[in-house]
Amino acid sequence: MLATPAPISLTCARLPASGRRWISPRRLLCRDKRRTCLRKGNSSLITAKFELKPPPYPLTSFVQQSGFYSESALEPHMSRETLEYHWGKHQRGYVENLNRQIGGTELDGLTLEDIITITYNKGDFLPAFNNAAQVWSHDFFWETMKPDGGGEPSGDLLELIKRDFGSFERFVEEFKLAASTQFGSGWAWLAYKANRLDVGNAVNPCPSEQDKRLVVVKSPNAINPLLWDYCPLLSIDVWEHAYYLDFQNRRADYISIFMEKLVSWEAVGSRLEMAKAQVAEREREEERRKREKEEEQTPPSEATKMFLESNDGDDSESE
Repeated sequence: MLATPAPISLTCARLPASGRRWISPRRLLCRDKRRTCLRKGNSSLITAKFELKPPPYPLTSFVQQSGFYSESALEPHMSRETLEYHWGKHQRGYVENLNRQIGGTELDGLTLEDIITITYNKGDFLPAFNNAAQVWSHDFFWETMKPDGGGEPSGDLLELIKRDFGSFERFVEEFKLAASTQFGSGWAWLAYKANRLDVGNAVNPCPSEQDKRLVVVKSPNAINPLLWDYCPLLSIDVWEHAYYLDFQNRRADYISIFMEKLVSWEAVGSRLEMAKAQVAEREREEERRKREKEEEQTPPSEATKMFLESNDGDDSESE
Protein backbone atom coordinates (compact mmCIF):
# COMPACT_ATOMS: atom_id res chain seq x y z
CA MET A 1 0.00 0.00 0.00
CA LEU A 2 1.06 3.58 -0.60
CA ALA A 3 2.71 5.47 2.20
CA THR A 4 0.66 8.43 3.40
CA PRO A 5 2.45 11.63 2.46
CA ALA A 6 2.86 14.23 5.18
CA PRO A 7 1.50 17.72 4.50
CA ILE A 8 4.23 20.04 3.36
CA SER A 9 5.61 22.21 6.13
CA LEU A 10 6.05 25.84 5.22
CA THR A 11 7.71 26.89 8.44
CA CYS A 12 11.17 28.29 8.23
CA ALA A 13 13.83 29.56 10.54
CA ARG A 14 12.63 30.74 13.89
CA LEU A 15 13.02 34.48 14.15
CA PRO A 16 13.34 35.42 17.83
CA ALA A 17 12.74 38.99 18.93
CA SER A 18 16.18 39.32 20.44
CA GLY A 19 19.14 36.96 20.39
CA ARG A 20 19.32 33.31 21.38
CA ARG A 21 18.51 32.40 24.92
CA TRP A 22 17.73 29.35 27.00
CA ILE A 23 14.05 28.48 26.95
CA SER A 24 12.49 26.54 29.79
CA PRO A 25 12.01 22.87 28.85
CA ARG A 26 8.92 22.76 31.06
CA ARG A 27 7.22 25.52 29.07
CA LEU A 28 8.04 23.94 25.72
CA LEU A 29 7.29 20.35 26.65
CA CYS A 30 5.70 18.35 23.84
CA ARG A 31 5.05 21.41 21.67
CA ASP A 32 6.42 19.98 18.45
CA LYS A 33 3.87 18.10 16.32
CA ARG A 34 6.57 15.82 14.93
CA ARG A 35 7.04 14.07 18.27
CA THR A 36 5.09 11.42 20.08
CA CYS A 37 4.61 12.09 23.79
CA LEU A 38 4.72 9.00 25.98
CA ARG A 39 3.76 8.61 29.65
CA LYS A 40 5.88 5.91 31.25
CA GLY A 41 3.77 3.57 33.37
CA ASN A 42 2.19 5.30 36.34
CA SER A 43 4.91 7.93 36.41
CA SER A 44 4.15 11.58 35.69
CA LEU A 45 7.36 11.84 33.62
CA ILE A 46 6.62 12.71 30.00
CA THR A 47 9.26 12.23 27.32
CA ALA A 48 9.25 13.39 23.72
CA LYS A 49 10.22 11.04 20.94
CA PHE A 50 11.05 12.40 17.50
CA GLU A 51 9.79 10.36 14.60
CA LEU A 52 11.08 9.79 11.07
CA LYS A 53 8.95 12.15 9.02
CA PRO A 54 8.01 10.99 5.51
CA PRO A 55 8.47 13.35 2.57
CA PRO A 56 5.39 15.24 1.29
CA TYR A 57 4.94 12.87 -1.66
CA PRO A 58 4.35 9.11 -1.90
CA LEU A 59 7.44 7.10 -1.14
CA THR A 60 6.13 4.14 -3.10
CA SER A 61 4.30 3.61 -6.35
CA PHE A 62 2.84 0.46 -7.86
CA VAL A 63 4.70 -0.80 -10.91
CA GLN A 64 1.98 -2.50 -12.90
CA GLN A 65 4.27 -4.36 -15.28
CA SER A 66 6.14 -6.18 -12.52
CA GLY A 67 3.39 -6.16 -9.91
CA PHE A 68 5.35 -4.76 -6.95
CA TYR A 69 5.73 -1.53 -5.02
CA SER A 70 8.88 0.49 -5.63
CA GLU A 71 10.28 3.57 -3.90
CA SER A 72 10.31 5.69 -7.02
CA ALA A 73 8.52 8.95 -6.25
CA LEU A 74 11.43 11.02 -7.55
CA GLU A 75 12.62 8.67 -10.29
CA PRO A 76 14.21 8.86 -12.76
CA HIS A 77 16.00 11.87 -11.24
CA MET A 78 16.60 10.30 -7.84
CA SER A 79 16.64 6.52 -7.79
CA ARG A 80 14.74 4.18 -5.51
CA GLU A 81 18.06 3.01 -4.05
CA THR A 82 19.17 6.53 -3.15
CA LEU A 83 15.83 7.40 -1.57
CA GLU A 84 15.85 4.13 0.35
CA TYR A 85 19.33 4.64 1.76
CA HIS A 86 19.23 8.39 2.23
CA TRP A 87 15.81 8.77 3.85
CA GLY A 88 15.19 5.23 5.07
CA LYS A 89 18.60 4.57 6.63
CA HIS A 90 20.71 7.71 7.02
CA GLN A 91 17.95 10.00 8.27
CA ARG A 92 16.44 7.21 10.35
CA GLY A 93 19.81 6.85 12.03
CA TYR A 94 19.89 10.57 12.87
CA VAL A 95 16.42 10.36 14.41
CA GLU A 96 17.19 7.27 16.48
CA ASN A 97 20.53 8.64 17.69
CA LEU A 98 18.92 11.95 18.64
CA ASN A 99 16.25 10.23 20.71
CA ARG A 100 18.92 8.27 22.57
CA GLN A 101 21.01 11.40 23.20
CA ILE A 102 18.23 13.59 24.60
CA GLY A 103 16.30 10.96 26.57
CA GLY A 104 16.22 11.88 30.25
CA THR A 105 18.13 15.14 29.73
CA GLU A 106 17.07 18.79 29.90
CA LEU A 107 16.70 18.69 26.12
CA ASP A 108 13.93 16.10 26.33
CA GLY A 109 10.71 17.92 25.48
CA LEU A 110 12.19 20.81 23.52
CA THR A 111 11.39 21.50 19.88
CA LEU A 112 13.91 20.44 17.28
CA GLU A 113 14.78 24.08 16.56
CA ASP A 114 15.45 24.81 20.24
CA ILE A 115 17.66 21.73 20.56
CA ILE A 116 19.70 22.91 17.57
CA THR A 117 20.10 26.41 18.97
CA ILE A 118 21.08 25.24 22.45
CA THR A 119 23.41 22.41 21.47
CA TYR A 120 25.25 24.57 18.91
CA ASN A 121 26.66 26.22 22.04
CA LYS A 122 28.39 29.05 20.14
CA GLY A 123 30.31 26.58 18.00
CA ASP A 124 31.39 24.28 20.85
CA PHE A 125 28.89 21.57 19.87
CA LEU A 126 27.10 19.55 22.52
CA PRO A 127 26.57 15.84 21.68
CA ALA A 128 23.03 16.13 20.27
CA PHE A 129 23.77 18.97 17.86
CA ASN A 130 24.79 17.02 14.76
CA ASN A 131 21.87 14.61 14.85
CA ALA A 132 19.29 17.31 15.65
CA ALA A 133 20.52 19.61 12.89
CA GLN A 134 20.64 16.79 10.36
CA VAL A 135 17.08 15.70 11.16
CA TRP A 136 15.83 19.26 10.66
CA SER A 137 17.84 19.84 7.48
CA HIS A 138 16.73 16.55 5.92
CA ASP A 139 13.06 17.24 6.62
CA PHE A 140 13.56 20.62 4.95
CA PHE A 141 15.42 19.03 2.00
CA TRP A 142 12.69 16.50 1.22
CA GLU A 143 10.06 19.24 1.34
CA THR A 144 12.15 21.29 -1.12
CA MET A 145 11.56 18.70 -3.85
CA LYS A 146 8.61 17.25 -5.71
CA PRO A 147 8.14 14.78 -8.56
CA ASP A 148 8.38 16.59 -11.91
CA GLY A 149 9.80 19.69 -10.27
CA GLY A 150 12.25 22.22 -11.65
CA GLY A 151 11.52 25.01 -14.08
CA GLU A 152 11.42 28.59 -12.84
CA PRO A 153 9.68 30.32 -9.93
CA SER A 154 7.11 33.06 -10.35
CA GLY A 155 5.59 36.00 -8.50
CA ASP A 156 7.39 37.75 -5.64
CA LEU A 157 10.03 35.04 -5.44
CA LEU A 158 11.13 35.55 -9.03
CA GLU A 159 11.10 39.33 -8.63
CA LEU A 160 13.33 39.15 -5.55
CA ILE A 161 15.70 36.73 -7.28
CA LYS A 162 16.03 39.14 -10.20
CA ARG A 163 16.54 42.08 -7.85
CA ASP A 164 19.18 40.43 -5.69
CA PHE A 165 21.05 38.32 -8.28
CA GLY A 166 20.39 40.18 -11.53
CA SER A 167 18.53 37.31 -13.20
CA PHE A 168 17.25 33.82 -12.48
CA GLU A 169 20.07 32.36 -14.56
CA ARG A 170 22.71 34.17 -12.48
CA PHE A 171 21.08 32.93 -9.29
CA VAL A 172 21.22 29.34 -10.58
CA GLU A 173 24.90 29.78 -11.41
CA GLU A 174 25.66 31.14 -7.94
CA PHE A 175 23.68 28.39 -6.20
CA LYS A 176 25.38 25.67 -8.24
CA LEU A 177 28.78 27.19 -7.49
CA ALA A 178 28.11 27.22 -3.75
CA ALA A 179 26.94 23.60 -3.81
CA SER A 180 29.81 22.34 -5.96
CA THR A 181 32.54 24.17 -4.01
CA GLN A 182 31.39 23.19 -0.52
CA PHE A 183 34.47 21.24 0.55
CA GLY A 184 33.60 17.81 1.89
CA SER A 185 30.16 17.25 3.39
CA GLY A 186 27.60 20.00 3.82
CA TRP A 187 24.75 21.97 2.29
CA ALA A 188 23.99 24.90 0.01
CA TRP A 189 21.06 27.21 0.71
CA LEU A 190 18.97 30.03 -0.64
CA ALA A 191 17.91 32.08 2.37
CA TYR A 192 15.99 35.24 3.22
CA LYS A 193 18.14 37.54 5.35
CA ALA A 194 16.70 40.46 7.27
CA ASN A 195 19.31 43.21 7.72
CA ARG A 196 19.98 43.15 11.46
CA LEU A 197 23.02 44.46 13.29
CA ASP A 198 23.88 42.05 16.09
CA VAL A 199 25.39 44.83 18.20
CA GLY A 200 23.70 46.16 21.29
CA ASN A 201 24.42 49.86 20.71
CA ALA A 202 24.05 49.94 16.89
CA VAL A 203 21.06 50.58 14.63
CA ASN A 204 20.57 50.71 10.90
CA PRO A 205 20.46 54.46 10.18
CA CYS A 206 18.44 54.16 6.96
CA PRO A 207 16.34 51.00 7.07
CA SER A 208 14.34 50.04 3.99
CA GLU A 209 12.56 47.02 2.58
CA GLN A 210 15.54 46.41 0.26
CA ASP A 211 17.67 45.64 3.32
CA LYS A 212 15.83 42.31 3.39
CA ARG A 213 17.59 40.23 0.77
CA LEU A 214 17.95 36.79 -0.69
CA VAL A 215 21.40 35.28 -0.22
CA VAL A 216 23.12 32.06 -1.31
CA VAL A 217 25.21 30.46 1.42
CA LYS A 218 26.92 27.13 2.01
CA SER A 219 27.48 25.37 5.30
CA PRO A 220 29.76 22.50 6.38
CA ASN A 221 28.57 19.23 7.88
CA ALA A 222 25.41 19.79 9.99
CA ILE A 223 25.51 23.60 10.19
CA ASN A 224 22.40 25.32 8.83
CA PRO A 225 21.13 28.92 8.52
CA LEU A 226 18.95 28.68 11.63
CA LEU A 227 22.13 29.48 13.52
CA TRP A 228 22.64 32.76 11.63
CA ASP A 229 19.07 34.01 12.09
CA TYR A 230 18.43 33.51 8.36
CA CYS A 231 15.23 32.02 6.98
CA PRO A 232 16.07 29.06 4.70
CA LEU A 233 14.03 28.82 1.51
CA LEU A 234 15.84 26.20 -0.59
CA SER A 235 18.50 23.62 0.22
CA ILE A 236 20.54 20.89 -1.42
CA ASP A 237 22.33 18.16 0.48
CA VAL A 238 25.86 17.66 -0.84
CA TRP A 239 26.88 14.95 1.59
CA GLU A 240 28.18 12.11 -0.53
CA HIS A 241 25.39 9.74 0.52
CA ALA A 242 22.89 12.11 -1.14
CA TYR A 243 24.11 11.35 -4.65
CA TYR A 244 26.86 8.71 -4.81
CA LEU A 245 24.65 5.75 -5.78
CA ASP A 246 23.28 7.69 -8.76
CA PHE A 247 26.19 9.91 -9.76
CA GLN A 248 29.31 8.47 -8.09
CA ASN A 249 31.70 11.45 -7.79
CA ARG A 250 29.85 13.65 -10.32
CA ARG A 251 28.46 16.12 -7.82
CA ALA A 252 27.96 18.78 -10.49
CA ASP A 253 25.59 16.49 -12.45
CA TYR A 254 23.57 15.81 -9.30
CA ILE A 255 23.27 19.55 -8.60
CA SER A 256 22.11 20.27 -12.17
CA ILE A 257 19.45 17.54 -12.08
CA PHE A 258 18.25 18.80 -8.71
CA MET A 259 17.80 22.35 -10.00
CA GLU A 260 16.31 21.37 -13.35
CA LYS A 261 14.04 18.46 -12.39
CA LEU A 262 13.36 18.31 -8.64
CA VAL A 263 13.02 21.74 -6.99
CA SER A 264 9.50 22.63 -5.82
CA TRP A 265 9.35 26.37 -6.46
CA GLU A 266 5.87 26.44 -4.94
CA ALA A 267 7.32 25.32 -1.60
CA VAL A 268 10.17 27.84 -1.88
CA GLY A 269 7.73 30.67 -2.69
CA SER A 270 5.49 29.76 0.24
CA ARG A 271 8.49 29.76 2.57
CA LEU A 272 9.39 33.24 1.35
CA GLU A 273 5.91 34.56 2.18
CA MET A 274 6.14 32.93 5.61
CA ALA A 275 9.58 34.49 6.16
CA LYS A 276 8.41 37.99 5.25
CA ALA A 277 5.39 37.64 7.54
CA GLN A 278 7.55 36.48 10.45
CA VAL A 279 10.05 39.30 9.95
CA ALA A 280 7.21 41.85 9.86
CA GLU A 281 5.72 40.39 13.03
CA ARG A 282 9.07 40.53 14.79
CA GLU A 283 9.55 44.16 13.75
CA ARG A 284 6.10 45.10 15.08
CA GLU A 285 6.87 43.39 18.37
CA GLU A 286 10.22 45.17 18.65
CA GLU A 287 8.57 48.51 17.89
CA ARG A 288 5.94 47.86 20.57
CA ARG A 289 8.63 47.06 23.13
CA LYS A 290 10.55 50.17 22.12
CA ARG A 291 7.49 52.39 22.65
CA GLU A 292 6.80 50.81 26.03
CA LYS A 293 10.39 51.42 27.11
CA GLU A 294 10.26 55.05 25.94
CA GLU A 295 7.00 55.61 27.79
CA GLU A 296 8.51 54.23 30.97
CA GLN A 297 11.45 56.64 30.67
CA THR A 298 9.43 59.73 29.64
CA PRO A 299 8.74 62.19 32.52
CA PRO A 300 5.14 63.34 33.10
CA SER A 301 3.97 66.01 30.66
CA GLU A 302 3.24 69.60 31.67
CA ALA A 303 -0.46 68.88 31.30
CA THR A 304 -0.17 66.01 33.76
CA LYS A 305 1.71 68.26 36.21
CA MET A 306 -0.96 70.97 35.94
CA PHE A 307 -3.67 68.41 36.52
CA LEU A 308 -1.92 67.13 39.62
CA GLU A 309 -1.37 70.69 40.95
CA SER A 310 -5.01 71.54 40.31
CA ASN A 311 -6.13 68.53 42.28
CA ASP A 312 -3.86 69.56 45.15
CA GLY A 313 -5.49 73.05 45.21
CA ASP A 314 -9.00 71.61 45.29
CA ASP A 315 -8.07 69.46 48.24
CA SER A 316 -6.72 72.48 50.21
CA GLU A 317 -9.90 74.52 49.58
CA SER A 318 -12.10 71.74 50.80
CA GLU A 319 -10.15 71.66 54.03
